[in-house]
Amino acid sequence: MMTMTVHIGDVLVGTVSGIQPYGAFVALDDTTQGLIHISECRHGYVKNVRDILHVGQEVHVKVLDVDEYSQKISLSLRAMTRDPFTGTRVRTKHYWTNHHVDAGFAPIHNAVPGWLKQAEKDFSA
Repeated sequence: MMTMTVHIGDVLVGTVSGIQPYGAFVALDDTTQGLIHISECRHGYVKNVRDILHVGQEVHVKVLDVDEYSQKISLSLRAMTRDPFTGTRVRTKHYWTNHHVDAGFAPIHNAVPGWLKQAEKDFSA
């Protein structure tokens, strides 16, 4: 369970708590952790996460995504540095959802009668 408030674009300090072939887990506080995917460790190809990070290492990371349902936090080391090929910083992911609108399933509920009518029409043709 995530106890701290984390937003996309935040720069946080954490400690590498575990390493897997696909990335490194970072403890952000006593109960909150995120994952640095292998592709977010640095610019260019990364063969082995252990070549870059080790358990216990303190890292400054940028929050790329926060999944509100699973409470998973995606982190990046790569976004903290300039791309050596272009000289620019990596852009962070942004929500496509408007969190100020609580439509729930209403749009689907409202569309179902039309979908059923179209399906009946298509089926009988």
